[in-house]
Amino acid sequence: MRRRSLLLGGLALLTGCAPGGYRGPERKVTIAAGERGGFYLAFAELLAAEITKAEPDLHGEAVVTEASVANVTQLRDGTVDFGLVLADVAQTAVLGQEPFPAPVPLRALGRVYENYLQVVVRADGPVRDLAGLAGRPVAIGSRFSGAAFLAQRMLTVAGIEVEPSTLLLDDAIAALREHRVDALIWSGGVPTPAISELDRDTPIRLLALDQVLPVLTAVHGPVYEQVRVPSRAYDGVGEVPTIGTANLLACAPSLPDDVAAAVVRVLVNHAADLVPAEAVGAQFLDVRTLIGTGEVPLHPGAVRTYRELHG
Repeated sequence: MRRRSLLLGGLALLTGCAPGGYRGPERKVTIAAGERGGFYLAFAELLAAEITKAEPDLHGEAVVTEASVANVTQLRDGTVDFGLVLADVAQTAVLGQEPFPAPVPLRALGRVYENYLQVVVRADGPVRDLAGLAGRPVAIGSRFSGAAFLAQRMLTVAGIEVEPSTLLLDDAIAALREHRVDALIWSGGVPTPAISELDRDTPIRLLALDQVLPVLTAVHGPVYEQVRVPSRAYDGVGEVPTIGTANLLACAPSLPDDVAAAVVRVLVNHAADLVPAEAVGAQFLDVRTLIGTGEVPLHPGAVRTYRELHG
């Protein structure tokens, strides 16, 4: 797939099929995203801009957050309209499992792209594989992030105990650069701009995670899959097998149908404008997987719009 490939392959066939348009009252639509320097925020900013451009009465705004777990909380509390949420976190929220004390009735507008779990170490450091993290200081992600959620799951099933710290990405990068941690764990698109910047002055290595994936899926189900970080996504880093998790654009059931429909039309008809410039392509999913949102049902407004788009 080309570097600037469409967010949803094959959507050219659908473009223009639903001329529609939002006819409701003027309003702001907020998208809970992620940390600065990551793909969540880059994607949410593009989506907010395209919503505003396509629907003059909807004013999109991306909101900086700690990502998936925090975004589910904001959706539950009604403080945002949409949130980018990793599929494993969303599944856990819908089922009311830890860290969520009760089921959260999420809905989805679509499965928009693939996240890559990235365990980053210094190229000149001592850690060569996942087992080498045992007993070492590791930045596992910010407290309410999907990265920390998956990192804890992965380390638990692998039987590896580390000295964990929950740092925001910029702080984790500084800690790795300054030898205060031996690894940082991040879940996001490839390449993640902040990690690319780190790699320019502090060469990095990514750890292969294919060995732990079968155990992870045996315990937690098929919400995880093997993906590969492409060769030279980061300078000097070859192809690396890792763990992929789908990213959902989620909302609350109370979201008005016409708002959901308007955003789905933007996802479809403006897909080419929703790919961050840094994307290497394969992480963006095609039309066949857009509606594959697992345990999180599609919002009724999204269901109706997809049916309209399919003719």
